[in-house]
Amino acid sequence: MSINSIVIIPTYNEIENVEKMTRALLALQKPFNILFVDDNSPDGTADKIDVLMREFPNRVFLEKRIGKLGLGTAYIHGFKWAIEHNYTFIFEMDCDFSHDPNDLVRLLEACENGADLSIGSRYCKGGKVKNWPLDRILMSYFASIYVRLILCVGIKDTTAGFKCYRSSVLQAINLDNIPFKGYAFQICMKYATIKHGFKVKEIPITFIDRLHGESKMSTGIFKEAFFGVWKMKRMKL
Repeated sequence: MSINSIVIIPTYNEIENVEKMTRALLALQKPFNILFVDDNSPDGTADKIDVLMREFPNRVFLEKRIGKLGLGTAYIHGFKWAIEHNYTFIFEMDCDFSHDPNDLVRLLEACENGADLSIGSRYCKGGKVKNWPLDRILMSYFASIYVRLILCVGIKDTTAGFKCYRSSVLQAINLDNIPFKGYAFQICMKYATIKHGFKVKEIPITFIDRLHGESKMSTGIFKEAFFGVWKMKRMKL
Protein backbone atom coordinates (compact mmCIF):
# COMPACT_ATOMS: atom_id res chain seq x y z
CA MET A 1 0.00 0.00 0.00
CA SER A 2 1.39 3.39 -1.05
CA ILE A 3 0.70 6.07 1.57
CA ASN A 4 1.04 9.69 0.44
CA SER A 5 0.45 11.41 3.81
CA ILE A 6 3.09 11.86 6.53
CA VAL A 7 2.57 13.39 9.98
CA ILE A 8 5.68 15.13 11.33
CA ILE A 9 5.84 15.21 15.12
CA PRO A 10 8.79 16.88 16.89
CA THR A 11 9.54 15.32 20.28
CA TYR A 12 11.45 16.31 23.37
CA ASN A 13 10.65 14.34 26.53
CA GLU A 14 7.37 12.88 25.25
CA ILE A 15 7.80 9.37 26.66
CA GLU A 16 4.31 9.53 28.20
CA ASN A 17 2.63 10.35 24.89
CA VAL A 18 4.55 8.87 21.99
CA GLU A 19 3.16 5.32 22.02
CA LYS A 20 -0.44 6.43 22.57
CA MET A 21 -0.14 8.96 19.76
CA THR A 22 1.34 6.40 17.39
CA ARG A 23 -1.45 3.91 17.98
CA ALA A 24 -4.11 6.60 17.66
CA LEU A 25 -2.74 7.80 14.31
CA LEU A 26 -2.32 4.36 12.81
CA ALA A 27 -5.90 3.44 13.77
CA LEU A 28 -7.45 6.29 11.75
CA GLN A 29 -9.80 5.52 8.85
CA LYS A 30 -7.35 7.06 6.37
CA PRO A 31 -3.73 5.90 6.29
CA PHE A 32 -1.01 8.18 7.63
CA ASN A 33 2.66 7.47 8.15
CA ILE A 34 4.50 9.15 11.04
CA LEU A 35 7.89 10.84 11.19
CA PHE A 36 9.16 11.68 14.66
CA VAL A 37 11.97 14.23 14.88
CA ASP A 38 13.54 13.78 18.31
CA ASP A 39 15.94 16.29 19.86
CA ASN A 40 17.95 13.81 21.95
CA SER A 41 15.25 13.47 24.64
CA PRO A 42 16.86 12.40 27.93
CA ASP A 43 13.70 10.54 29.02
CA GLY A 44 14.05 7.73 26.45
CA THR A 45 11.51 8.97 23.90
CA ALA A 46 13.68 7.90 20.95
CA ASP A 47 14.18 4.41 22.42
CA LYS A 48 10.41 4.00 22.64
CA ILE A 49 10.04 5.14 19.01
CA ASP A 50 12.67 2.57 17.98
CA VAL A 51 10.44 -0.13 19.48
CA LEU A 52 7.41 1.24 17.63
CA MET A 53 9.33 1.28 14.36
CA ARG A 54 9.99 -2.44 14.70
CA GLU A 55 6.31 -3.06 15.45
CA PHE A 56 5.13 -0.86 12.55
CA PRO A 57 7.79 -1.13 9.81
CA ASN A 58 7.46 1.39 6.97
CA ARG A 59 4.76 3.28 8.88
CA VAL A 60 6.75 4.88 11.74
CA PHE A 61 10.05 6.68 11.12
CA LEU A 62 12.53 8.51 13.35
CA GLU A 63 15.09 11.21 12.74
CA LYS A 64 17.39 11.78 15.72
CA ARG A 65 19.08 15.13 16.28
CA ILE A 66 22.01 15.94 18.52
CA GLY A 67 20.22 18.25 20.94
CA LYS A 68 17.32 20.60 21.64
CA LEU A 69 17.49 22.73 18.49
CA GLY A 70 13.99 24.19 18.41
CA LEU A 71 10.57 23.41 16.96
CA GLY A 72 11.06 25.34 13.73
CA THR A 73 14.27 23.58 12.75
CA ALA A 74 12.70 20.22 13.65
CA TYR A 75 9.84 20.85 11.23
CA ILE A 76 12.17 22.06 8.48
CA HIS A 77 14.23 18.89 8.95
CA GLY A 78 11.02 16.87 8.68
CA PHE A 79 9.76 18.79 5.64
CA LYS A 80 12.94 18.08 3.72
CA TRP A 81 12.78 14.40 4.67
CA ALA A 82 9.14 14.17 3.56
CA ILE A 83 9.82 15.90 0.23
CA GLU A 84 12.80 13.61 -0.40
CA HIS A 85 10.53 10.60 0.24
CA ASN A 86 7.87 11.89 -2.19
CA TYR A 87 4.93 12.48 0.16
CA THR A 88 2.08 14.57 -1.28
CA PHE A 89 0.48 15.74 1.98
CA ILE A 90 2.74 16.77 4.87
CA PHE A 91 1.34 17.48 8.34
CA GLU A 92 2.50 19.31 11.45
CA MET A 93 1.18 18.01 14.76
CA ASP A 94 2.03 18.09 18.48
CA CYS A 95 2.65 14.86 20.39
CA ASP A 96 0.76 15.85 23.52
CA PHE A 97 -2.85 15.31 22.30
CA SER A 98 -3.61 19.02 22.32
CA HIS A 99 -4.39 18.25 18.67
CA ASP A 100 -7.05 15.56 18.23
CA PRO A 101 -5.72 12.84 15.87
CA ASN A 102 -9.21 12.44 14.39
CA ASP A 103 -9.01 15.98 13.02
CA LEU A 104 -6.20 14.92 10.67
CA VAL A 105 -8.81 13.42 8.37
CA ARG A 106 -10.63 16.76 8.04
CA LEU A 107 -7.36 18.61 7.34
CA LEU A 108 -6.47 16.07 4.67
CA GLU A 109 -9.89 16.29 3.04
CA ALA A 110 -9.58 20.09 2.84
CA CYS A 111 -6.34 19.75 0.88
CA GLU A 112 -7.70 16.93 -1.26
CA ASN A 113 -10.57 19.31 -2.15
CA GLY A 114 -8.41 22.20 -3.29
CA ALA A 115 -6.63 23.84 -0.36
CA ASP A 116 -2.85 24.04 -0.50
CA LEU A 117 -2.57 24.58 3.25
CA SER A 118 -5.25 23.61 5.75
CA ILE A 119 -5.01 24.87 9.32
CA GLY A 120 -6.58 23.39 12.43
CA SER A 121 -7.91 26.68 13.81
CA ARG A 122 -8.89 27.59 17.36
CA TYR A 123 -10.23 31.00 16.43
CA CYS A 124 -12.23 30.60 13.22
CA LYS A 125 -15.98 30.01 13.52
CA GLY A 126 -16.54 26.74 15.41
CA GLY A 127 -13.02 26.59 16.89
CA LYS A 128 -12.51 26.24 20.65
CA VAL A 129 -9.86 26.07 23.37
CA LYS A 130 -10.22 23.86 26.46
CA ASN A 131 -8.24 23.73 29.72
CA TRP A 132 -6.23 26.90 29.10
CA PRO A 133 -6.26 29.67 31.72
CA LEU A 134 -8.03 32.82 30.55
CA ASP A 135 -4.85 34.90 30.43
CA ARG A 136 -3.19 32.46 28.02
CA ILE A 137 -6.28 32.33 25.79
CA LEU A 138 -6.37 36.12 25.65
CA MET A 139 -2.63 36.37 24.94
CA SER A 140 -2.89 33.86 22.09
CA TYR A 141 -6.04 35.42 20.64
CA PHE A 142 -4.74 38.98 20.66
CA ALA A 143 -1.34 37.83 19.37
CA SER A 144 -3.16 36.55 16.28
CA ILE A 145 -4.90 39.91 15.85
CA TYR A 146 -1.53 41.67 16.15
CA VAL A 147 -0.02 39.41 13.47
CA ARG A 148 -2.97 39.92 11.12
CA LEU A 149 -2.61 43.69 11.41
CA ILE A 150 1.15 43.76 10.84
CA LEU A 151 1.31 41.20 8.01
CA CYS A 152 -2.09 41.96 6.45
CA VAL A 153 -3.20 38.33 6.37
CA GLY A 154 -6.72 37.05 6.88
CA ILE A 155 -5.86 33.94 8.90
CA LYS A 156 -7.64 33.88 12.27
CA ASP A 157 -5.24 31.49 14.05
CA THR A 158 -1.83 32.72 12.93
CA THR A 159 0.18 30.75 15.51
CA ALA A 160 -1.59 27.41 14.96
CA GLY A 161 0.70 24.39 14.77
CA PHE A 162 -1.76 21.79 13.44
CA LYS A 163 -1.54 21.91 9.65
CA CYS A 164 -1.55 20.03 6.36
CA TYR A 165 0.57 21.22 3.44
CA ARG A 166 0.64 20.08 -0.12
CA SER A 167 4.30 19.26 -0.80
CA SER A 168 4.31 21.84 -3.62
CA VAL A 169 3.92 24.58 -0.98
CA LEU A 170 6.97 23.47 0.97
CA GLN A 171 9.00 23.10 -2.22
CA ALA A 172 8.16 26.69 -3.19
CA ILE A 173 9.15 28.24 0.16
CA ASN A 174 12.82 28.98 0.88
CA LEU A 175 12.99 26.81 4.00
CA ASP A 176 16.68 27.54 4.57
CA ASN A 177 15.87 31.25 4.95
CA ILE A 178 13.50 30.81 7.92
CA PRO A 179 15.39 31.40 11.19
CA PHE A 180 12.54 31.16 13.69
CA LYS A 181 12.04 28.38 16.22
CA GLY A 182 8.70 28.84 18.01
CA TYR A 183 5.42 30.64 17.31
CA ALA A 184 7.27 32.93 14.89
CA PHE A 185 8.05 29.88 12.75
CA GLN A 186 4.35 29.00 12.55
CA ILE A 187 3.46 32.57 11.61
CA CYS A 188 6.24 32.79 9.02
CA MET A 189 5.23 29.56 7.26
CA LYS A 190 1.64 30.79 6.86
CA TYR A 191 2.82 34.19 5.65
CA ALA A 192 5.17 32.58 3.12
CA THR A 193 2.39 30.31 1.87
CA ILE A 194 0.16 33.32 1.21
CA LYS A 195 2.97 35.34 -0.39
CA HIS A 196 3.51 32.52 -2.88
CA GLY A 197 -0.16 32.68 -3.84
CA PHE A 198 -1.31 29.36 -2.41
CA LYS A 199 -4.85 28.73 -1.17
CA VAL A 200 -5.26 28.55 2.63
CA LYS A 201 -8.29 27.17 4.46
CA GLU A 202 -8.97 27.16 8.23
CA ILE A 203 -10.74 24.15 9.71
CA PRO A 204 -12.30 24.60 13.19
CA ILE A 205 -10.84 22.38 15.90
CA THR A 206 -11.04 22.08 19.67
CA PHE A 207 -7.58 22.60 21.15
CA ILE A 208 -7.03 20.86 24.50
CA ASP A 209 -4.08 21.65 26.75
CA ARG A 210 -1.66 18.77 27.29
CA LEU A 211 -2.44 16.21 30.00
CA HIS A 212 1.04 14.66 30.25
CA GLY A 213 4.54 16.10 30.02
CA GLU A 214 5.67 19.71 30.24
CA SER A 215 4.77 22.68 28.04
CA LYS A 216 7.57 24.03 25.82
CA MET A 217 6.20 27.61 26.01
CA SER A 218 8.69 30.28 27.14
CA THR A 219 9.07 34.06 27.27
CA GLY A 220 11.76 33.82 24.59
CA ILE A 221 9.36 32.10 22.19
CA PHE A 222 6.79 34.84 22.71
CA LYS A 223 9.33 37.64 22.18
CA GLU A 224 10.62 36.00 19.00
CA ALA A 225 7.09 36.03 17.58
CA PHE A 226 6.33 39.60 18.72
CA PHE A 227 9.37 41.11 17.03
CA GLY A 228 9.75 38.51 14.29
CA VAL A 229 6.67 39.61 12.35
CA TRP A 230 8.43 42.85 11.42
CA LYS A 231 11.45 40.91 10.17
CA MET A 232 9.21 38.64 8.04
CA LYS A 233 8.00 41.61 6.00
CA ARG A 234 11.56 42.07 4.67
CA MET A 235 12.51 38.42 4.20
CA LYS A 236 12.80 36.52 0.90
CA LEU A 237 10.51 33.57 1.53
